[in-house]
Amino acid sequence: MTVPSIAFRSRISSFICTRTPTRVGIRAFSSTDKAFKMKVVPVLVSADNYAYLLIDEPTKKAAVVDVLDVEKVRAVADKEGVTIVAGITTHHHQDHSGGNKTLVSTYPSIPVYGGFDVPSKTDLVEDGGEFTVGDNIHVRCLATPCHTKDSICFHATDTSNKSQPGGVFTGDTLFLGGCGRFFEGTAEQMHASLSKLAILPNDTVVYNGHEYTTGNVAFAKTIEPDNPAIGRLFKLAQENKVTTGLSTIGDEKEWNVFMRLDKDVIKQATGAEEPGAVMNKLRELKNNFRG
Repeated sequence: MTVPSIAFRSRISSFICTRTPTRVGIRAFSSTDKAFKMKVVPVLVSADNYAYLLIDEPTKKAAVVDVLDVEKVRAVADKEGVTIVAGITTHHHQDHSGGNKTLVSTYPSIPVYGGFDVPSKTDLVEDGGEFTVGDNIHVRCLATPCHTKDSICFHATDTSNKSQPGGVFTGDTLFLGGCGRFFEGTAEQMHASLSKLAILPNDTVVYNGHEYTTGNVAFAKTIEPDNPAIGRLFKLAQENKVTTGLSTIGDEKEWNVFMRLDKDVIKQATGAEEPGAVMNKLRELKNNFRG
């Protein structure tokens, strides 16, 4: 399944205040603004897994993020009229890196960026690393260990439009309304990783690894039932089968309980005070949630 592409506009904040849900997967940016040179096209490569094409429009060059199924992604690239020039992998789990071997054999000259445990990578990236896609897209690497030790989030921006804060590919670290399980890390590490993402510009669009929003918002309502922002997320999930790209870092700080550990209501729900203890209890509650 392909998802309609998401183009950026320079004043996302004004959109956030007034947005209404649109067709599945479409973020309602202006389609006539010629200033935007960066485009993101989500590709649903399994039941709930997202890959992405990160496209530099003027050069028609694209990086593919978390390519599980090369053929599906290549079909979308062909439809978009773009050439795949790089691979980007958020972490080593098979449902995110499983297409890398095929990717490098299909496109033997391209770099594949990833953390230390990512298979078939050509370019090791670490916290603070940088690279470009095409002529206009700058990508900065943010180490976010916990879900896996090698988890990297990738913050992409359009260098030709400084007023546009871009998007962040968060893999299984940050989901809309949730976060990943702590398979290779601790609650304290997840708190640190989400706190690192929280300092990105509020208008930064979130592109996560899975479509988990419906379950995440159901859980959030049990923790913060009176938070109106969670009500907005519930409405968004009801009206959009595909929610990736419809949230920002600023939104997540309002409705994602895993990014709101300092709130009294969340401390009360978990019976904990320190951020690590609150995070640990939240994750435990979410793991056992059957709502």
